[in-house]
Amino acid sequence: MKAGIVGLPNVGKSTLFNCLSNAKAQSANFPFCTIEPNIGVVNVPDPRIVRLEELVKPERVQMATVDIVDIAGLVKGASKGEGLGNQFLGNIRECNAIIHVLRCFDNDNIVHVDGNVNPIRDKETIDIELQLKDLETVEKRLEKTNRAAKTGNKEAQAEKALLDRIRETLLQGKSARTVVAQNQDEAELMEEFQLITLKPVLYVCNVDEASAVSGNKYVEQVRELVKDENAEVIVLSVGAEADITELESYEERQMFLQDMGLTEPGSAVLIRAAYKLLNLQTYFTAGVKEVRAWTIKVGDTAPKAAGVIHTDFEKGFIRAEVISFDDYSNYGSEAKVKEAGKLRVEGKEYIVKDGDVMHFRFNV
Repeated sequence: MKAGIVGLPNVGKSTLFNCLSNAKAQSANFPFCTIEPNIGVVNVPDPRIVRLEELVKPERVQMATVDIVDIAGLVKGASKGEGLGNQFLGNIRECNAIIHVLRCFDNDNIVHVDGNVNPIRDKETIDIELQLKDLETVEKRLEKTNRAAKTGNKEAQAEKALLDRIRETLLQGKSARTVVAQNQDEAELMEEFQLITLKPVLYVCNVDEASAVSGNKYVEQVRELVKDENAEVIVLSVGAEADITELESYEERQMFLQDMGLTEPGSAVLIRAAYKLLNLQTYFTAGVKEVRAWTIKVGDTAPKAAGVIHTDFEKGFIRAEVISFDDYSNYGSEAKVKEAGKLRVEGKEYIVKDGDVMHFRFNV
């Protein structure tokens, strides 16, 4: 599962990527600095795994991760192949969610591809190009579906009705994600279409250091614009985050954050938000050899969760022994949880909850 960082050229995407992944993607003060997408495997900050490490004292700890992709900047006309448009759109199609970076700071020393700072215009530029590409996809599909629908094929007629609704939405300058599926069949069809503007989106307002806590006028404009999109807006000073990552000691980083009025790096907030955006959650295994966070989709059953460790665990699943994280933390050990009668035995239908600490019994 990958989240792609998108935006106009020169808004701070590669610098943000470097902060998140500690990779060193090239970042510079000119458009199209990023050509090939950079991919970083990023640890998901989680205080729960720190607590489990304190209690269990394992030999090693493995955190949950999420893949972040730094994608080339997009410009007007990308849907027709302008700039690096075709490559950009191909790269974003391969991602499962979008982190849309908007420039929300003034700085005459950093050029803007359109000459001045205007996050509303910048957002609309990206949205229009993605919508135009989706419109092209929908119209191509409609050509084929219309022929089948005319023969009386009920499935084709249902698909045509959905495509017509999506097409009308796109023509109104709205993204496909605003179209509500009327039933499960429509929901599955929409996934099948693989439209770019169906992907969930998270907006990152890149602000100056002084605006990192409370935002600024540009952030307020963005919040007002996206209030009906069911999308989260995160305020982040990418420049300051880059400075924090350069500091060697934890103490220095904490002092920097305190001076800014923050309790943790904004990048940590962003990574957790991206994890959530991808509809992911975490369960834990905890033993003296290893404490580990495992990534699953929200709604996965116990056998599915077991299969993340090894396919044999899913195939031969018998039962899961489950402790809630809060119980593990409160009682301090697995043995004390058992004594208190708080360990549960769950079967194949159990829906795993975020933070469950689990052991699996299986038979190959």
